Amino acid sequence: MLIKVLGSAAGGGLPQINCNCRNCADARRGNPAVRVRTQSSLAVSADGLRWTLLNASPDLRQQIAATPQLWPSLDAGMRSSPIGSIILTNADVDHIAGLLSLREGVAFTLYASANVHEALRANPIYNVLDPANVISRDLPLGSAFPIAGGLSVEAFVVPGKVALYLENPATLAGSRSGDTVGLKISDARHGPALHYIPGCAAVDAALAARLRGAPLVLFDGTLYTDDEMIVQGLSAKTGQRMGHMAMTGAQGSLAAFKALDVKRRIFVHINNSNPALREGSPERLEVEAAGWEIAWDGMEIEI
Repeated sequence: MLIKVLGSAAGGGLPQINCNCRNCADARRGNPAVRVRTQSSLAVSADGLRWTLLNASPDLRQQIAATPQLWPSLDAGMRSSPIGSIILTNADVDHIAGLLSLREGVAFTLYASANVHEALRANPIYNVLDPANVISRDLPLGSAFPIAGGLSVEAFVVPGKVALYLENPATLAGSRSGDTVGLKISDARHGPALHYIPGCAAVDAALAARLRGAPLVLFDGTLYTDDEMIVQGLSAKTGQRMGHMAMTGAQGSLAAFKALDVKRRIFVHINNSNPALREGSPERLEVEAAGWEIAWDGMEIEI
């Protein structure tokens, strides 16, 4: 299975257009320790010809332009695309806005939970996705199903919350089942699986059991510390309030994964405020010493 990281940053990317935090300022200056990053999305393929996107970020047009594997084939007629399907893990703007860049007659199957489809149907702008070209399918939870190109997908609920624009007092304490999901992607011919979890509020017992011994996990790396956006004066919200667990701390992902024997662990969906984005920083060194990698745009993985 081929895996291409299209975008490795959280919502807003790096640099974020209105942010002057240290990371954003240095990225604008061209500091090589801070790579420019677009918003979170992944592409996977079993054969390198037919591709599935995991989430559709607001930067999708730019990401496709930077990824020759996703360009139309020159011998496939006037209109073609190797993108055969898109799977959404939640209804966050940074995971659905890119669908609007596929309104020009691109044909694909769109998989999402019933909750996410409901959010899309409630916003008439998504009617630009012509149902003659875009086939919507509910994402079954807890059972694997095949997608085009020889891949198998299983979606599973993870702790999280509803998208920001869907919040109300009843949703702040937690998420309805299916608002946030993780994905297990397998190559039917070769066996090894990718677990993709770009948003997660906690590693509970069920998720820990599912991930134990996994060969590859790409996991939510939004914040280094739960309060980093407050400390930096960027927001009044903690990571937990946003539905994301931090990398560090007693309840953080470094601690949660310590006994899970995951063979390869990579952080994705990383916020511009996160000091672990800086190559060579003490925070990056701590993450790497714990056996983790930090994803970057264009990163390629093969399992």
